[in-house]
Amino acid sequence: MTQQNLYSLTRAELTELLASWGYSEFHAKQIWHGLYRNLLTDTADFTHLRPDLQQRLTMEVTLGHIAVQNAQQSSDGYTRKFLLRYPDQKSVETVIMRFHARRARPDETNRYTACISSQVGCAMACVFCATGQMGFTRHLSAGDIVSQVLFVQRTLKEQNSQLRNIVLMGMGEPLHNYDNTMKAIDILTDHQGLALAPRHITLSTVGIPRRIRQLADEQRPINLAVSLHGATDAERQALVPPAKRWPLQELLDACRYYSDARKRRIFFEWTLIAYENDTAEQAHALGKLLAGMSAHINVIPLNPTTGYNGTPSDPQRVRAFQDILHSYGIPSTVRQRRGIDIAAGCGQLASADQNLSHMGT
Repeated sequence: MTQQNLYSLTRAELTELLASWGYSEFHAKQIWHGLYRNLLTDTADFTHLRPDLQQRLTMEVTLGHIAVQNAQQSSDGYTRKFLLRYPDQKSVETVIMRFHARRARPDETNRYTACISSQVGCAMACVFCATGQMGFTRHLSAGDIVSQVLFVQRTLKEQNSQLRNIVLMGMGEPLHNYDNTMKAIDILTDHQGLALAPRHITLSTVGIPRRIRQLADEQRPINLAVSLHGATDAERQALVPPAKRWPLQELLDACRYYSDARKRRIFFEWTLIAYENDTAEQAHALGKLLAGMSAHINVIPLNPTTGYNGTPSDPQRVRAFQDILHSYGIPSTVRQRRGIDIAAGCGQLASADQNLSHMGT
């Protein structure tokens, strides 16, 4: 008999499961608290439960164990990357980044962000992305995604720290795995569990228009980041193959629909590749494309991968690109480059073991 992964259940589903076994909502709350407040890792650890209920848990459910295959610490002192293996032996990479908090309380000098994966591999095949270069293996279940976050939370707890932000910018396309990703977010933001703030969760996508519209219709209070990388269909399709299916006009219509419905700014990601998409022509085209939208551009100088020969834009070209955007009234920020030496930066995540050297957790 296949055991059910408790991490894939919402609190309502857990309550319903316990009711089918003949147990009350009180017992469901005990289990939920053990999972997300006490961060228990095995059904045997639920010693506060009735013995008969604990035995039933052991027989019929699992906590979706995730094992650390490898870990790396970047020389930047702020970034750690983990290769995590699921019971089916499929692996993903998860990154923890430390940032100095602004206007922090005396006990909160650092804030931690986790870069979480939503798939093993990716079907989008963006040419400069290591995950896209490895191809698609499978979707992660809601429990698979939640288990990554709980791993991060336990890791930070060991150093008396806690997770503040989640970015779904790891391996995979979150909107390609929409139902599991949204269910995981519901579990992670449950006010009786981890209680992560939705405004501290950012979902990054290459842009699947019907899913962006669905996000808007569901009024989900998370942040949306859309990867553009090209301001014309020809330029974008050369870098992002799915753009052939979803041209810019269709994508931008969906983004405007989202922005109008949610009354929120959209972040657009732009990987700057020297003499490819960092030209004045592309900057002007981008300015015209986003005219009138509530938009912010995150520019990211290309991070190296073995499967792509492009080079990152130099600081002078980055500034020139930003100056043109500014002339259209579009704000932009250069994304901090973190963990490049351990291939933990944007577009560098992949689950090939040979890319990592064991350094301990």
